[in-house]
Amino acid sequence: MNNYNLTLVLKPGLEEKARLELLESLKKKFAKVEKEDLWGQRSLAYPIKKQTLGYYVHFVIEAEPKIAKELDKTLRSEEDILRYLFVRV
Repeated sequence: MNNYNLTLVLKPGLEEKARLELLESLKKKFAKVEKEDLWGQRSLAYPIKKQTLGYYVHFVIEAEPKIAKELDKTLRSEEDILRYLFVRV
């Protein structure tokens, strides 16, 4: 098992219910969520997909490398995620 940091920038117009459903579906893919921080809505340094704001969420997770690769594919295909940073620590 490896530890990973995952930081997501979600679309700011996403309703709270939809945002929570998205986060819950992602958490089901993790082996173990050690920490979850909702950083809230913040300004972006530059526009991403014509958005100037983003909703930030940070996770510290523990997962097998195989799960990590699958999660990376899922994050790339999710249209409500503007950007993400997925790093092994």
